[in-house]
Amino acid sequence: MPEPLPPSAAALAQRLNTLLDIAAAERGGERPQFPEIKRGVEERGAQVSRQRWHYMRAGTGPLTTDTKLLHALADMFGVPVTYLTDPEPEIPDRVGAQLELLRTMREAEVKSFAARTLTSDLSVETLLEIRDIIDRTLREHR
Repeated sequence: MPEPLPPSAAALAQRLNTLLDIAAAERGGERPQFPEIKRGVEERGAQVSRQRWHYMRAGTGPLTTDTKLLHALADMFGVPVTYLTDPEPEIPDRVGAQLELLRTMREAEVKSFAARTLTSDLSVETLLEIRDIIDRTLREHR
């Protein structure tokens, strides 16, 4: 059986940014900054430069295949290394749950914004139509 192809640099970037978003949500909104990432990676016996981290997060450089670094990052974020290395990884339960929570929070923010900004000048019927449009749009993009 042939070895599966690794994910693209863009896919790895998306997964790393997802992990950073989840870490921010778990920490009350503060995303880990590079010095913290560097320290965490070094504590696990690997190295990462600011430039490499930038390319990894942007997906603009060559795909990072440094297994020691990928293992260190996976360990730091509490996910299996396959989440970073497989082309179609299984989404870890913690990541899936946090993504669902983030999606729900964003939907609530949209509804709250609409309610705050539109309620004063519109009829009840128009507000209900807007609510239905928002709900339908959010459902279609899940």
